[in-house]
Amino acid sequence: MCSIFGVLDIKTDAGELRKKALELSRLMRHRGPDWSGVYASDKAILAHERLSIVDVNAGAQPLYNAEKTHALAVNGEIYNHQALRAEYGDRYQFQTGSDCEVILALYQEKGPEFLDDLQGMFAFACTTAKKTRT
Repeated sequence: MCSIFGVLDIKTDAGELRKKALELSRLMRHRGPDWSGVYASDKAILAHERLSIVDVNAGAQPLYNAEKTHALAVNGEIYNHQALRAEYGDRYQFQTGSDCEVILALYQEKGPEFLDDLQGMFAFACTTAKKTRT
């Protein structure tokens, strides 16, 4: 079973909190010995310790959409991922073969209402990076 660790709406220094998040995530590494990944911004940190089952070679997490505006850490399996991938493939640019990436496609199109479309056993954390104007 993978582990997911997250801190959202960071009020303190993101760099210092990222270091602490990595330390805490390492304590859960035994839950997912195949890959360690982290997403960090000034508002959110997601850390993932992966136990590879589907897309063993290219399913490292956190997962991102093509624009890198959404980050996703998942534990579980999406049973109907092939049907969802076929349905959303013309509207979403999949980055991996991971069964869990369909969550990003559904979230991007439907928002939180997408949960009823998923069949499987899963837990996830998703964060959206707001683009700032320059």
